[in-house]
Amino acid sequence: MYDLTVIIPTFKEESNIGTVIENVDAVFSDNAINGEILVVDDNSPDRTIEIVRELQKTKPHLSLVVRKEDPGLSQSVVEGFHTARGDIFLVMDADLSHPPARIPTMLDGIRNGNDIVIGSRYMEGGGIKKWPLRRHIISLGATFLGRLLFPEIHDPVSGFFAVKRSVVEHAPLRPRGYKILLEVLGKGTWQKAKEIPFEFVDRATGSSKLGGRTIIEYAGQVIDNARFSWNHHESIVWQEWVKLFRFGAVGLSGIIVNEGILIYLKGYVQLSLPVASIIAIELSILSNFILNDTWTFRTQQQHAMPHWWQRLLTFQVVSIGGAAINFVILNALAAFAGIDYRVANILGILIAFAWNYWVNRRVTWRRV
Repeated sequence: MYDLTVIIPTFKEESNIGTVIENVDAVFSDNAINGEILVVDDNSPDRTIEIVRELQKTKPHLSLVVRKEDPGLSQSVVEGFHTARGDIFLVMDADLSHPPARIPTMLDGIRNGNDIVIGSRYMEGGGIKKWPLRRHIISLGATFLGRLLFPEIHDPVSGFFAVKRSVVEHAPLRPRGYKILLEVLGKGTWQKAKEIPFEFVDRATGSSKLGGRTIIEYAGQVIDNARFSWNHHESIVWQEWVKLFRFGAVGLSGIIVNEGILIYLKGYVQLSLPVASIIAIELSILSNFILNDTWTFRTQQQHAMPHWWQRLLTFQVVSIGGAAINFVILNALAAFAGIDYRVANILGILIAFAWNYWVNRRVTWRRV
């Protein structure tokens, strides 16, 4: 058994595979890591397999699996999960875009109690070099969709990550496309994840496998993860659905609070409409905050904002922003697009709700 297995999926990587194996091997030696290197190849027609087999003569910890059916990067990684002999798996590309020097940091992250450690391009300290605009746009779009399921993870579609064997050992993974991490996050058994920044460098040699089919497969993967969560309430995605539902229920209660207070202050206390309206809005915001803080997000163990008044202030600002969004959309659609004001108002409310949830989830009640 090994402490770590580095899984490298390959297809036509003859120009890179030797270098990446030597680099990973050097990291093992320099950091006294009891590690295995596992290359999972999709029956490459070039010299990739030949190069790996030649290196195996001098590296007993280098293993090779050649797959001849159901090709695909994600499929290869899952095959690696089943074949690996390490207690911890680390997945990285063969094209030198993922730095082997970060392997010890990721391994330490798992040893320190995390179930998954993700190399992140989109957190502070991370980045991407030498990508054309098209790839930037596609990657940001994929990341946005992934963060709808996992709001606290900056880069849920990274191809560079480490994971405990127990996370994926019994997970019903249905691999497709290139975003295997999303599948692991959605169907694996985990509670604690950590991200570390790294700078992604686009391949120097060989060609990218990104294409239109990849984008379609990814969209299907997002939908499949969402559908999976409805029947597996222990999943992280389902926990996110619960928060979204509770946030919506609290929002509806806020409408009732607002309406009730407005009727009372205007009809019985006989305050002017502007004054009664301001008080009703503020009290409904306060009611929404208390319910969200004690019910919707009560499972958040450690808030980035430790004091309730900090969260209240942020929630207040976000709520004002949501009200402004609703106002602008209502008037713009009614005045310039000719849409019935009642329909325009509903659209404004929905977009404002999405704003309120997204920003509060990522800022007000963000976990440390």
